[in-house]
Amino acid sequence: MRYRQLTTGTLALGVILLIDVLRVWLPGIITIFGQAASTPAELMGAFALGWFVLALGAPAVVRRVGARPVTVAAAVLLAVARLALTATPGGRTQLWLATAGLLAGLVWLVGVAADTDRPVPGLALGFAVNAALHAVLDTVDLVWRGDWLAWLLSSVAVVLFLLGTAQPGTRATGVTGTGGVRAWLLAGPALLLAAMVALSPALARTGMSYLVAGDGVARSPLFGLAPVPVAVAGFLCTALTRPPRGWSRAYGPVALLAGAVLFALDRGDLLLPAILLAAVGLGACLALTDDASGPDSDTSSASDRAARRGYAVAAGMLVFVLGAVGYYSAYDLGYPNAAVPVVVAGLVAVVAFAARPVVHRLPGPFPPLRAAAAVTALALLAPVLADDIPVASNRDGPPERLTVVAYNIRMGFGLDGRFDLPGLTEVVDRQRPDVVLLSEVDRAWLLNGGHDTLDLLAGRLGMPYVFGPAADPVWGDAVLSRWPMRDPRSLPLPAVGAPTGAQALAVTLDLGDGVRTAVVSTHLQPPPGRGPVVQARAVADFATRYAAGRPLVVAGDLNTEPGDEAYAEFTNVGLADAFAAARPLATSPADDPRQQIDHIFVSPGLTPSDPVAPRSTASDHLPVAVTLTLPPR
Repeated sequence: MRYRQLTTGTLALGVILLIDVLRVWLPGIITIFGQAASTPAELMGAFALGWFVLALGAPAVVRRVGARPVTVAAAVLLAVARLALTATPGGRTQLWLATAGLLAGLVWLVGVAADTDRPVPGLALGFAVNAALHAVLDTVDLVWRGDWLAWLLSSVAVVLFLLGTAQPGTRATGVTGTGGVRAWLLAGPALLLAAMVALSPALARTGMSYLVAGDGVARSPLFGLAPVPVAVAGFLCTALTRPPRGWSRAYGPVALLAGAVLFALDRGDLLLPAILLAAVGLGACLALTDDASGPDSDTSSASDRAARRGYAVAAGMLVFVLGAVGYYSAYDLGYPNAAVPVVVAGLVAVVAFAARPVVHRLPGPFPPLRAAAAVTALALLAPVLADDIPVASNRDGPPERLTVVAYNIRMGFGLDGRFDLPGLTEVVDRQRPDVVLLSEVDRAWLLNGGHDTLDLLAGRLGMPYVFGPAADPVWGDAVLSRWPMRDPRSLPLPAVGAPTGAQALAVTLDLGDGVRTAVVSTHLQPPPGRGPVVQARAVADFATRYAAGRPLVVAGDLNTEPGDEAYAEFTNVGLADAFAAARPLATSPADDPRQQIDHIFVSPGLTPSDPVAPRSTASDHLPVAVTLTLPPR
């Protein structure tokens, strides 16, 4: 029993470290390998895919050299890369460290698969513990923190992982058939579904933020991380306990498919049921492959069976990267991507349901309910430790001035490729803003590390938010305000050939004593080779109708410059450029600004002063800020 517990615990720790590396490597493809949307999506996809294809050669190396030397060497490289990433070096160094860690992790998985024919307990614990820790850390991984506590916890995890790897290996069970092949094949697809849907803390909080809305926009939620322990408990309980027999086994595949379909519908109000169904279904599917042996007539050698497990896990991880790249590259290339999670869930469901049931299943390495209770207790710390929701107030009466900041935050990643919340917070807070309008807000994309950037930034600024979905329910624009926000509305904008979705989010600031100001946040997406004229016209019309004569502010990354046709759409409806007196005022790219594409427009009666684009490399754009004097009452 001791050896099976050691094998399972080491596998779980390795999975946790590999997911940590993935959360650095995946954003690095966009922010470091890709340069400011100028790198073709096809090239970035080929870069990502190439490393997983390379890992397909690992089973042959394992067969020739032996599983143990390969596993130990790969484990050491994975551990070193993971610790080095805790220093968050940024730039190409960070990308190549993460790439080395990723390749080492893939080779390590192949080596472990050669000697482990019962991986489900280790995989399930690795997925669940990583999700629980990600929630407790408020969706900001230790890699991005870099303080003494991050180093301490990272070092402890690495040391335990290496100690477990260094112990004499033993197979997890005595199965003589092709046991473990199906389970290892599902490691990659299961990781994709867990990180995208079933065990994503950021997605859970975003889903909660839609529940308090009901009008297509999302607001700061109370107990936003509360669904995480429920999902973790459901996943582990179904993954670690014996599944039913007969046709009742179908409940897991059906639940997983249902959760994937709800997620694919791209509706914020369906995110929570999608998470819970996917969590229970994914765990049940993994349980169906646990201890699933091959035909009794299988007389293949032990090395052949080990090779099949190695090729299975390498192929499964290839499905992971194909699914991730295929899903998120659609936002650059413009093809439908809703089928990706459904197809991957269908693959998992078919493989799981086709697995041969084991009549006399061997006991697991850990008591299932105790293991599930322990990890769930860890996840329960997340809603307990979560920051209080900022509260807006107008009890002091209407102000004379409002300071407005508009900022394209590039999903929270700076020019060096680091997840730079401190940098974003500092440059915005330095302006002492009353209202902040954000573009390129990411709330759960696996490709960007699975952070809820909006909630994190709102908490640090002490400002509640309203979020308007654009590309999908977790990527769009937001308004944060120290004043209460009323009557939020989101208008989807015509795509006109641009693959990434766009919207206009309008809110009314209640400044007290009946004084109200309308604010509209948007991020225009120009079609190939043209300006965003159609979208600009739609936003200008929507904003003026929404304001209905009240003072109006329209701001964001408008991807148009003064004098362009799209720029004129705002001035044609009577709005004034708040930065006219400061032109030229370039805002992009942040390290060498040449383009004036981030704007704040205001209605007559609002008097702008102190326009500024403060320098910062916390995003690839500079923020723009202005102080507006309100009309006399």
